[in-house]
Amino acid sequence: MKQLFQFCVAVGLAVSAGFVSADDWTGFRGNNSDGKSAEANLLAQWPDDGPELIWTADALGTGFSSVSISGDHLFTCGDIGDEQCVFCVSTVDGSEVWRSAVDASNENDFAGTRSTPALSDGKVYVLTTAAVLCCLNAEDGELLWKKDLAAECDARIMLAKGQWEWQFSESPLIDENRVVVTPGGAGAVMMAFDKDSGDELWRCDVPEIGELGCDGAGYSTAVISNACGVKQYVQVVGRGVIGVEAETGRFLWGYNRIANDVANISSPVVDGNYVFASTGYQTGAALLELSTSAAGDFEVEERYFLTHDIFQNHHGGFILHDGCIFGGQGHKMGLPVCIELETGEVQWGPVRNRGRESAAICFADGHLYYRYQNGLMVLIEANRSEYVEKSSFMIPDVEQPSWSHPVVCGGKLYLKEQGRLHCYDISEEDRGTTASGS
Repeated sequence: MKQLFQFCVAVGLAVSAGFVSADDWTGFRGNNSDGKSAEANLLAQWPDDGPELIWTADALGTGFSSVSISGDHLFTCGDIGDEQCVFCVSTVDGSEVWRSAVDASNENDFAGTRSTPALSDGKVYVLTTAAVLCCLNAEDGELLWKKDLAAECDARIMLAKGQWEWQFSESPLIDENRVVVTPGGAGAVMMAFDKDSGDELWRCDVPEIGELGCDGAGYSTAVISNACGVKQYVQVVGRGVIGVEAETGRFLWGYNRIANDVANISSPVVDGNYVFASTGYQTGAALLELSTSAAGDFEVEERYFLTHDIFQNHHGGFILHDGCIFGGQGHKMGLPVCIELETGEVQWGPVRNRGRESAAICFADGHLYYRYQNGLMVLIEANRSEYVEKSSFMIPDVEQPSWSHPVVCGGKLYLKEQGRLHCYDISEEDRGTTASGS
């Protein structure tokens, strides 16, 4: 009977991890890398003490990894002892299905794993803090292949003014047969590998694009753009924003003004031929318009640049919705603000609420989920006309900075808090309770 049960669990996991539905959350910032969930029929307000806590999982390791979900299984990363591990847990009750050690633990500043697993066709992909790219079997955690990018291409992260480094924080991007990462090495700023075999497909050398910032990878995760009819990967690196052709790895364009020399973190947002990017450390934000010349070369026009007092996103990201950018304004702050993408005009904000320091956000069912460093979760309408705060609650037992990105999937809100993972029911139904409007 035990063997039959284990077989059924394995089969169910293989099916759920191999088939990606619209309700899954297959990588950092979701299926489209934009922080937006397709979920509907969610609570528009929460009870005074927050939505119902269904379960809490423990012993998932230190770090700031978020979660990825396929079917009834959830994947995340964390450091346990001297090992950096990937975990698979049940979304039903938070019980551990398997764990797999993939590298030595990260003992630098704010210790712990940063990478969020990416899921595709029954496989799990992670990038360790030491730039080891790993592919595991989603069914049982078996290591299928790995690439030590520090050894193979001199991977390097941008140094924070040469004084310290937070190590690699990027999450892999899966696109077609490719797994894409940003080693930041000379001649290999970005690389693509065959997602099944691990064979190298291409590496991209980035020419000098400006003096601002510093060489190496940033802390951002790449996104997919089809600007000007060319599929490309848009990424923020140590020297600014770049575009790399998906099929060949050919460098297409670069923009330097958005780079700072400490840490370029937040992923860019793409919309047609536009790219919106922002970094902290008193830098700012820019809207870029891409075009091609008669010879087919890419050209970049800066439509506007917002100074740091108008919009700078330290980390936590920003969302494009209804023609507007919603995100946390300010270095080491997450003050909600709404900016019209096309013009750069502030529609409302920044607003001071009870949240403190940076905020990681996601979007679902017309609302923004702001998670603040002090552990406050705030539900805000994605409303371009005015700031409307609907509800808030404190995440329990916050000790380290509460940085992991929130995830909304399957009518649930998932919040990883270092070694703990909280799962809340946010589906709309007749609960017979009074919701708060704090």
